[in-house]
Amino acid sequence: MNRKKSFNRPALWEHLLFLGPASIVFLIVIIIPFIISVGYSFTDWNGVSSNISFIGIKNFIDIFTGKSNFLGAFKFTFIIAICNVVCMNIAGIAIAALLTTKIPLQSAFRVVFYLPNIIGGLILGFVWQFIFINGVPAIGKLLHFGPLMTPWLGTEMTAYAAIVIVSVWQGMGYVMVIMIAALTGISSELVEAAKIDGANAFQIFFKIKLPLCMPYITLCLFWTISQAFKMFDLNYSLTKGGPYGSTVSLALNIYNDAFANNKYGLATAESFVFFVIILVITSVQMYFSRKKEEELM
Repeated sequence: MNRKKSFNRPALWEHLLFLGPASIVFLIVIIIPFIISVGYSFTDWNGVSSNISFIGIKNFIDIFTGKSNFLGAFKFTFIIAICNVVCMNIAGIAIAALLTTKIPLQSAFRVVFYLPNIIGGLILGFVWQFIFINGVPAIGKLLHFGPLMTPWLGTEMTAYAAIVIVSVWQGMGYVMVIMIAALTGISSELVEAAKIDGANAFQIFFKIKLPLCMPYITLCLFWTISQAFKMFDLNYSLTKGGPYGSTVSLALNIYNDAFANNKYGLATAESFVFFVIILVITSVQMYFSRKKEEELM
């Protein structure tokens, strides 16, 4: 017994030594500011003045009764999330299926498709802003094609489409990498057995490969949902919420209320609701991921 105690004490001090600094930093940087911001959500603080008045749940009432822009931002973010989930996953899976076949320059194509995912959203937004404002109309005039000559960032529908195009182009590389790992991990014996039974390429892909990749597809689905709800930098640099506030995401709306409209109390209440939304999405993702893992074990 004495030997066990003398052995466990150094191990305990080692754990405290390594985990202690990180825990302290996490407490100071994350936990304490979060608790303080929850407190501010019950006030009317403008973020600058020293006068802070307690107003109870008025900020939360304003959020859910439409007196703030939160519900409009949630509607836009929800639509973008649906479009991103469908388009990004279909594009990523299709590219992964293509790049797991025997084609020339396979590795080079993988790098090219993944490259936008490592570029910052601000840089992509400014680059694509130039393309939509100057490049696309120039091509439309050259080809005398009316739809391309319209101001893509000047109308609500085309601005929606522009954000979806850029976000899908940026994120499909991540889905591609996950799905390539999933597809290459499938046993070649199953594929060979299906070919012997007379299955064609489409039947093998849709009836054998995709069902075996469902845990990875579930991961990609919830990742794209989470990324769409947390979108800020791309939205800010590409449209800045325009035209006329029609493309304001949840994160951008919180930023505007806090730093542009000086409604810090309202912004912290919105950020708390936003935190709950992301928490629910993440919890559902973890539940389904663990469920799929248990089914495969």
